[in-house]
Order: sequence, then C-alpha cells, then structure tokens
Amino acid sequence: MMNRIQMRNPIAELDGDEMTRILWKQIKETVLEPYIKLNTEYFDLCLPERDRTDDEVTLEAAKAIKRLRVGVKCATITPNAARMTEYNLKRMYKSPNGTLRAYLDGTVFRAPITVPGLRTYIPGWVKPITVARHAYGDVYKAVEMRVPGAGRAELVFTGKDGSVTRETIFDFEGAGVIQGIHNRLDSIQTFARVCFEYALEVKQDLWFSTKDTISKTYDEAFRSAFQEMYDAEYKEKFESAGIKYFYTLIDDAVARAVKSAGGFVWAMKNYDGDVLSDMISSAFGSLALMTSVLVCPGGCWEYEAAHGTVTRHYYRYLKGEKTSTNPMATLFAWTGALAKRGELDGNEALVGFAKKLECASIETIASGVMTGDMALLYEGEANTVDSEAFLKAIAGRLEQ
Repeated sequence: MMNRIQMRNPIAELDGDEMTRILWKQIKETVLEPYIKLNTEYFDLCLPERDRTDDEVTLEAAKAIKRLRVGVKCATITPNAARMTEYNLKRMYKSPNGTLRAYLDGTVFRAPITVPGLRTYIPGWVKPITVARHAYGDVYKAVEMRVPGAGRAELVFTGKDGSVTRETIFDFEGAGVIQGIHNRLDSIQTFARVCFEYALEVKQDLWFSTKDTISKTYDEAFRSAFQEMYDAEYKEKFESAGIKYFYTLIDDAVARAVKSAGGFVWAMKNYDGDVLSDMISSAFGSLALMTSVLVCPGGCWEYEAAHGTVTRHYYRYLKGEKTSTNPMATLFAWTGALAKRGELDGNEALVGFAKKLECASIETIASGVMTGDMALLYEGEANTVDSEAFLKAIAGRLEQ
C-alpha cells in the first residue's frame, strides 16, 4: 500500500445502480486501491440521488468530464413507469447516458473483449468489430405527440428572420402518433472526423452505413458529410495507411458484416449503433464483454459499461445470495479511463498498470476461471465462480 501508483490529476467517477454498483465497489477494493492511490471527483448517479437533485448531479458530472478530460461511469437505471413506482420518483428522468452525450456531443466506440477459449456465435468473426455510434440527436432527443383524431400534422420551421417553411407530415383520419427528430450539421461533421481519426489510429477499414435511399434529406446529410470530408482530407491518409473507407446502405452493411471476418470500424447513426452494438456484442459472447468509450470534441473521454444494472442479480444479492455476475465491462471501463489519464499526464506507471490488469483479467478467463455467462461460451472445462471470487482470481494473477 505504501508503494501505490500516484495519480497527478483526477478523473470524474460516476457511480451507478443496483448490481453494477456492488461490482463497482468490489473492483475498486480488490484490484485498484491496493495498487493505485485513486484520485477522483465522485458523482453519485444512483436513481435516488438523481431524484433528490432533480437530475442536476448528472449535468454536474458531465461538466466534470469536460473539465477533467477523463471520466468513468457505472451502469445506471433509465426509469420507466414501473421504476417510478418502485423508487417513488418525482418524475420519469431521462437516460443519464443521453444527458451526458448531449452535453459532451461525442461518438461512442464499442468493441468486444475477445478471450481465447470463448467461442463466438458467428464463427467467421475472428477479429473484433468496433461500432462507432453517433451520440447526439435522433430518437434520443425526439419530441413526440399523440394525435387524438382527424387533422393535419405539419413540420414547421420558423427562421430568425420570421420566414416560415412547412411540410405536411400526414393527413390523419383518426388517432395516431407523431415523432419529430433532429440533428446538427456541426455534430455530424465532428462524428465523421472522429471516426476517420479513430480508423487511422487503429489502422482498420471504416464503414459508414445509413438509409439515404429512403431518408433523402436527414440520412443524406450524414452520407454527404462523410464523403466530402473523406475526399477533401482523408483519402490520401487512408491510402497511405493501407486502409479503406466506403459507404453502403445499412441493410447491405449488415449482410456484409455477417459474412466478414471482422476487424473493421463500423460507423452508424445513434439508434442504428445502439441496436447493432448489442447484436455484435452478443454475437461475440456477451454484453458484459464489451468496451465502450465516448470520444468527444476538444479531447475528452468517458469510459463506461455498455450493459444494464443486472437487476435480477441485484435482487438475489439483497437476499444474501452469491451471484456470478460478469464484471469485465465495468473493469475495462476503469482500465480504459486510468490508461487515458496516464497517457494525458505522461504517467507510464498508470498506463502500464491498466494494461497489466486487462491482461490478468483475460488470462484468468483463458485459464478456465470465470462467471456463469462466460462458462456457457467456454470451449474447455470451466470453473464457474461468483463475482467476488472471480475478482480475487484476477488479483492473484495480477500479483504474478
């Protein structure tokens, strides 16, 4: 404990809910605090605290990530009607991730954690596929309305000069629903730039897919932003690096991806990336075997676990039962944030520790020690243990 690695600058630490909150504490106590003198600005994003602060704590956390440049986030609850009752909430709060992403205006990069001995559900996928998900707008900032009966729905834009543009959405003959979504061209351009830079950094082909044949204005704005930026700034850089960029319709991209060997960066709009990153992580093994980082303009990074709060295990934990909950995504959120903090600060010891902890985690699984979800994928004889025992096994290997 006397020789723990020092952190010159803090990271923003965003605690969360339910079983992942329990894992958060266990990870810190078992594999972080014995080796690092953790330096964090702590924000509690559990649902009761968000309710107490009218969700101001989430915005304060977002500001801290921007100021400190690095943040790490535990999984959190986005309440529905049932959660409103369960937690006796004042209102149905928005997704904390949506609030963070709207404020930071970044791109989410998600990639599977591959482990020797864990099979994939698509055998041809021998290399990880990284999903680059635009993290602003679309349905996550939508305005919705129920239509009570017959009438005309219109899309209206009123300019600052007083000019009005309107389009008819639909002439209703009965009840229905309407949804309005938006995006910003500067955000789309930032998304494109971050994706090109990321592909160059990892030296992998970049795909971009959407549906501009149907959405001839909204989706076309994305397609043209990528193409114009590639032609003007990145074509020669990609050719020099020996990698490719191409655009295709999202349905064609899905078919191509399934037949591929993996090993590329796949850029998508917000909702498309949300859905397909879950599909890809599940095909590679588990949502709990997925890294996730929000890369933001101006140079800040927020690392998180890409899955939910594991409610079912949490209720078992409250009864005093041991649970075999997979902590890998939460653990890799911590290692990603610590490595980035070390990189920014020139702290080689911190970077080295983060990489060693990742290696120790993967080697522990490859040796046959793992949680229940991974045991279902393991091709050898698995030693299935509870979460606490799994973290202790990682700590033992880290010591070696």
